[in-house]
Amino acid sequence: MKSEQIARRFAQAHLSYKQHAVVQNAVAAELIQLLQQHVSQPDFQRVLEIGCGSGLFSQRFMQSYGFEHLFLNDLYAEVQQHFQEDDRLLWGLGNIETLPLPQSLDLVVSSSSLQWIKDLAALLKKIHQALKASGHVCFSSYAQDNLKEIKALTGQGLDYLSLDQVVRMLKSQGFEVIAQHEERMTLDFEHPKQVLQHIKATGVQATAQGFRWTKSSLQAFYQNYQQFQHPDTQHYGLTYHPIYVIARKVI
Repeated sequence: MKSEQIARRFAQAHLSYKQHAVVQNAVAAELIQLLQQHVSQPDFQRVLEIGCGSGLFSQRFMQSYGFEHLFLNDLYAEVQQHFQEDDRLLWGLGNIETLPLPQSLDLVVSSSSLQWIKDLAALLKKIHQALKASGHVCFSSYAQDNLKEIKALTGQGLDYLSLDQVVRMLKSQGFEVIAQHEERMTLDFEHPKQVLQHIKATGVQATAQGFRWTKSSLQAFYQNYQQFQHPDTQHYGLTYHPIYVIARKVI
């Protein structure tokens, strides 16, 4: 999917995102905790955040660390309204795969956005070049079981990399991986319709390439989603599969 289409879908969802992005919020909290455990310095000079969105991770980072400049990237300008005016914040709007990166960075962070990158190896190479010696990259993304119920029923979804693939990619680009883990989180809904409402509210439907719901396809989706109903609670599950990685530039 083209970055312009992804930007448009997320721009449409940005006002509802914070309210509904319960998984992304939990992932941001886990990522900042991981960063604090493995990158102990209290202050940075130059930091880049890729895909800052509504600031779920950014706000935590700004409360936890000192910095001279935080370069914030996202695809669309609407995200700027989620941030207060601050001379230390510098914006780079657009597709991070084609934008020039700020140089001499101490740290590159990203929470719940790198799954959208078409060529992650190429981006990691750019990040490696932009980091200072011994600089860190710290990110969360999503792996192969993410939203598996939607993909099983509609065929729509991203082609996710596994944690092992991401780790091998980092090592091949000259990084030492100092922390990695993954988890699976399940959200419960009372009806499959609420699953689709959740996906729309968080912008995740940006995966749909020319996919259009009809009355009959919706009914079929609701019917087929019965297979993902929990027998004990009668609720319908939706799986998220976040991965977390911290790596240090060594070559």
